[in-house]
Amino acid sequence: MSRLQSLGRWLKYKYILLLRAKGGASIVAMGFAIGIAIEMFTLPTLGVAFVLIFPLCLLLRGNLPAALIGFVIGKIIYIPMMYPNSKVGGWILPKHLSIHLPILPEWINHLLLTNLKLIVGGMVDGALLGLLCYFPIRYSLNAYKSKRKDKRKLIRARLEA
Repeated sequence: MSRLQSLGRWLKYKYILLLRAKGGASIVAMGFAIGIAIEMFTLPTLGVAFVLIFPLCLLLRGNLPAALIGFVIGKIIYIPMMYPNSKVGGWILPKHLSIHLPILPEWINHLLLTNLKLIVGGMVDGALLGLLCYFPIRYSLNAYKSKRKDKRKLIRARLEA
C-alpha cells in the first residue's frame, strides 16, 4: 500500500472518529465554532490568539480536533473576511481614536490602528460566524448519527429474521 493510500485511510479514519466523537454533535459543533471564531482575529495578533483555542475548548466543552479543523477553514476564508472585519471594527471603535507613538514613524502608527480595527471586528464577526456555523453542523451530525442508527437497526432486523 502506498503512502498516499495509507494517508487517505488515516484521514478517513480520523473523520469517522470525529463524526462518532463521544459527547455528541454539540461538542463537535462547539469545537468547530471555537476554531473559526478564534481564526477571525488571530492573524493581526501574529498568531498569539491561537493559544486561546485550548482553554476555550476546555471551558466551553468543545472538541479540540474539530476546533483545529474550524481554525484551518477560518484560514481559508480569512482574506475575504478582512474587509467586513475592518468595517465592523471601525464602527465599534471611536472615530477619534488614533495611535501616536512618538518614537515610531506615522505609517507604523496607521498600521497599528488598522490591526486594532481588524482585531475588534474579527472578534465580533468571529463570534457571529461561530454561532452561524454551530447550528448547521450540530444538525447535520445529529442527522448522520440518526441515519446510521436506523441503518444498524435495519441490518440487525435482517440478521434476526
